[in-house]
Amino acid sequence: MSGKAIFLDRDGVLIENSDHYYIWKQEQIRFVDGVFDNLKCLLLKGYQLFIISNQGGISKGLYSKDDILNLHAALLQTFRNFQIEITEIVFCPHHPEIEKCICRKPDSLMIEKLFSKYKLSKEESYLIGDSKSDMEAAQKAGIQKIKINSNQNMYPFISFLIG
Repeated sequence: MSGKAIFLDRDGVLIENSDHYYIWKQEQIRFVDGVFDNLKCLLLKGYQLFIISNQGGISKGLYSKDDILNLHAALLQTFRNFQIEITEIVFCPHHPEIEKCICRKPDSLMIEKLFSKYKLSKEESYLIGDSKSDMEAAQKAGIQKIKINSNQNMYPFISFLIG
């Protein structure tokens, strides 16, 4: 195990979600203040970046898996335009009112799969999220957790990582 990683929740951490609970269209994307600078700093400190997101709106029929894949492709391109490499985006399409799964946060399967695939170090990895389910997923995965305020610049919460 060698790589250190930052797992980022998507909505409320990277994308402003005060106007939309479900975000699946490119025109809904508004980035939280400081996202590009903060992610660049994390990359410079040697962290691989991953996005993990619950997307229960797929299960509810509000949007399709293709809608999310298209949105994620646009996200990745936007980050690349700022010289930010996101190693991978993973999401859970399930909703607990419709079906049971073990991938949706607060469960940790999405994180565990990435650890296995990329040979990451749990001791040197963090999940940055804005919800209780994010914090529970980090705890179940055995990694450190950083809870930030939704839709606010994460710098005050991560400054010790990038100082």
